[in-house]
Amino acid sequence: MKIGIIGAGIGGLATAVRLAIKGHEVEVFEANAGPGGKLSEFRNGLYRFDLGPSLFTMPMYVEELFTLAGRDPAAYFTYERLPVVCRYFWDDGTRLSAYADKDKLAQEVERTIGVPAKRVAKAIRDSRRKYELTGRIFLENSLHRWDTWISKKVGKALLKFHQLDVFSTMHGVNKRHLRHPKMVQFFDRFATYNGSNPYRAPGILNIIPHFEQGFGAYFPTGGMHHITQAVYRLALELGVQFHFHQRVSSIQVENSRVKGVIVGECERPFDRVVSNMDVFFTYQKLLKDQKQPDRILQQEKSTSALIFYWGIRQSFPDLDLHNIFFSGDYQNEFSHLARGKICSDPTVYINITSKYKPDDAPTGAENWFTMINVPHNSGQEWDALIKEARTNILRKLSFNLGTDIESLIETEEVLEPRSIESRTGSHLGALYGTSSNNRFAAFLRHPNKTSALKGLYFCGGSVHPGGGIPLSLLSAKIVADNFS
Repeated sequence: MKIGIIGAGIGGLATAVRLAIKGHEVEVFEANAGPGGKLSEFRNGLYRFDLGPSLFTMPMYVEELFTLAGRDPAAYFTYERLPVVCRYFWDDGTRLSAYADKDKLAQEVERTIGVPAKRVAKAIRDSRRKYELTGRIFLENSLHRWDTWISKKVGKALLKFHQLDVFSTMHGVNKRHLRHPKMVQFFDRFATYNGSNPYRAPGILNIIPHFEQGFGAYFPTGGMHHITQAVYRLALELGVQFHFHQRVSSIQVENSRVKGVIVGECERPFDRVVSNMDVFFTYQKLLKDQKQPDRILQQEKSTSALIFYWGIRQSFPDLDLHNIFFSGDYQNEFSHLARGKICSDPTVYINITSKYKPDDAPTGAENWFTMINVPHNSGQEWDALIKEARTNILRKLSFNLGTDIESLIETEEVLEPRSIESRTGSHLGALYGTSSNNRFAAFLRHPNKTSALKGLYFCGGSVHPGGGIPLSLLSAKIVADNFS
């Protein structure tokens, strides 16, 4: 069959690879100059930055693409496991190195924060148990097929339904397990991995820590964009055709069946079409004359991000690849986000790839990807908010690091909700599509195949199973496994 794919983000690239392996003729249309979407890179002077996702977990989902094609993944893509996943900083001077080894992490928490190691170990085991009961069932399969629900694994999960904390919040579960505000905050943070609020998101989302502590965190040898480059190279070798600077203007439909796409003034016929475009814009822009799935499209959006890409002309030995500077009042921070605002003391994340890839910055300098969670765009006065947030971020970092950070900034670029939408096509700048702030959120994500229009499929972070690199890769797997 001839397959047309809209968008060359990581979900679109992985789908192209999987369908090419199955023997289909695949063409990918991308409005931008190259592949990757959010998983791209750019340079500012002598500094290199990854544009978007900075945490790499579950590398087996990348490697699987190469093994399916009969290739050695190491010939395309290499990475190393991080001994310390992240370093955490609190304003009272407390610092915690989150070791990848779960036992070492538990002991470090007991040493630095005073929470018994057994409590931390229990929380980690709980995350693993939730994942083993539900993770592979619902993340690797469609929730919209009956055969997903009649398996023995689902029956086993239902028998232990009471252990999944569906009717509790992530915060409630973490408070019950950890009892100490710093460690509750530590585990609450995982809600931000899919743009959600730990005070509202269901406790079953405590499977997320297992992605990091169970599977480990890694650094791709060439930076995060190396993932894009490797999968793109594989796709080319498999015969996938890419059309860059080619914006799809509509999806052609005839008698409730997809017939192809229109690019510019040109009609391009295809037997099947896969959209890696944000599902909201897929319907609103490409399927304007078709019935809209309003209930899905009107779901609460996830949070967005405000990112300052700073070239810092100094090296900080206390910092690692991943660093978190926690807010003094986490609940207040999320309360502000829920109201479309940014609090004056936000949690700050810094990713510094030059720690592992020295040529990403000049000698003695560092490339800081400095991010805070912000609400999606709902018409706020962003210019004023960004200016104020920048001041608050710099004050927090300067206090914790004992240095005037602003005086060290050599280069600066900014990415915020408006530019996230314009550059990556994420509706309202929401990084993960819809939020996961209610217990039915997983079922309200758009499916990877629609019954309303035959021959139309969906992949990427705005549809099932969700946002982030691993889940976008799994969306491609679901599309390919259910292709007909």
